[in-house]
Amino acid sequence: MVDEIEEYVRSLGLDAYLVGGAVRDELLGLESKDADFLVPGVDTDALRAALEPHGRVEDLIVADRLVGVRLHPRDKQVRTLAPAGIEFAPPRKEVSTGPGRHDFEIVADPSLSVEDDMRRRDFTVNAMARHLADGTIVDPLGGRADLERRLLRAVSDTSFAEDPLRLVRGLRFVSQLGFELDERTREQMREEAPAVKLVSGERIGGGLAADGMGELSKLLLGARPEAALRVARDTGVLVELIPEFGPAHYLADHIFGVVQASADAGDDLPVRLATLFHDLGKPVDRDPLGHARVSAEIARATLARLRYPTRLTRRVVAIVREHPYRDEDRPRTPRDARRFLLEHGDELDSGALAQQPGGGDKVAHLHVVAQGAHELEPVIDSLSERTPSALSISRCR
Repeated sequence: MVDEIEEYVRSLGLDAYLVGGAVRDELLGLESKDADFLVPGVDTDALRAALEPHGRVEDLIVADRLVGVRLHPRDKQVRTLAPAGIEFAPPRKEVSTGPGRHDFEIVADPSLSVEDDMRRRDFTVNAMARHLADGTIVDPLGGRADLERRLLRAVSDTSFAEDPLRLVRGLRFVSQLGFELDERTREQMREEAPAVKLVSGERIGGGLAADGMGELSKLLLGARPEAALRVARDTGVLVELIPEFGPAHYLADHIFGVVQASADAGDDLPVRLATLFHDLGKPVDRDPLGHARVSAEIARATLARLRYPTRLTRRVVAIVREHPYRDEDRPRTPRDARRFLLEHGDELDSGALAQQPGGGDKVAHLHVVAQGAHELEPVIDSLSERTPSALSISRCR
C-alpha cells in the first residue's frame, strides 16, 4: 500500500520525504500502514496551495496545533488506498512562548533542513526520512543503529515535555516492537510521568477516530504488554494514568501476568482491557464479590475519562464485574484467568449467563489471589458461612 501511495506522491511534483514510522517499519522488514510525508522549502500555506489541485485539503490538527495538511485525493484508486487521507507537513521548529519548560509552540519554517526537522521528533528510531526522489536515508541521530539494537532512545531531553503522549507511545513500542528503553530515556520518562495527565483522553484511550485505538489500546494489543506495563509501573507512568494501581501495587505482577496471557492467546481488546482492571478493587474491598464490583466501577470511570466508546466500555465493565469461575475452571495461573474472560465475555455482557440453568451458581464462583495459605483461610471461612453451596474458591498465583 505504501509503495502505491509513494508513487502517487511522486507524481505531484513535490520534493517529498517519507518520514517516521513508515521508514522505521520498512527497515525492520514490517508492513506499515503509515505514509506521512515531509516537504522541505515550503510553509503550510504554500503546501496547501500545491495540493489543492489534486483533491480536498484540510488542516491537520494535533493537540490543538496545526502540524500540516491532509490531502483527500481526487484519484479514486488512491483514495481507496488511503481512505483517511495522506498527511503532508513542512519542516517545523519550536518557538519559546514563556519562561517555563512547557511554554513553547511548534511552527513551520521553510528554511529548516530535513535533518533539523528530524531533531524535533520523539525517538531516534522515528527520526529518519527517505527521499522519494533517490531513496537516500536521512538519519542524523543514529536511529538505524538503535533499530538494530532494539533500543528506544528519546531524541532530546525535552522530547516528553514537547508532547507527553510520547510517554505512552514509548511504552507501546516496548510492547509492539520488543524495544528496550535506554537508561537516560527511562530517567526522562520517570521525571515527566505526571505530564501524561495533560494529554487528552482520546489520544491515550479512545482514539482520535473514536474507535478505541489510542496508545494504551495499541500497547495492550502488542505482543509484550507485560514488559511495557512493568516499565510503566517502574517509571510512574502507570499510576498517573490509572491511580488505582497505587494501592494495588502488590497485585501488579499478577495483573500483568493475566494481561500477557490474554495477549499470548490473541484475545480482542475488550478482554485485554478487562484483564488490566479485573483486580484493582481488591485494596478497597477484600471480599471477592465486593472487589469485582469495585474493579468494574474503576474500569467504568477510567474508560470514560479516556474517552473509550460506550459499547466497548459496557463489555469491559460487564466482564470485570462478573469474573467468576466454574468448578472445572478453577484458575491456578494467569492463563486460566484470561480463559474464562474470553469464554464468557459476551455472555456476561448480555446477562445471559445468569439466566442459564445453573448460571446463578456459576456467577457465584469466584477466584481469590492469595500470597499464602494464611491469607486465604479467613476469606474461605467467611464466604463459606454465607454461601456454602454455591461458592467455589481457588488460588490463583
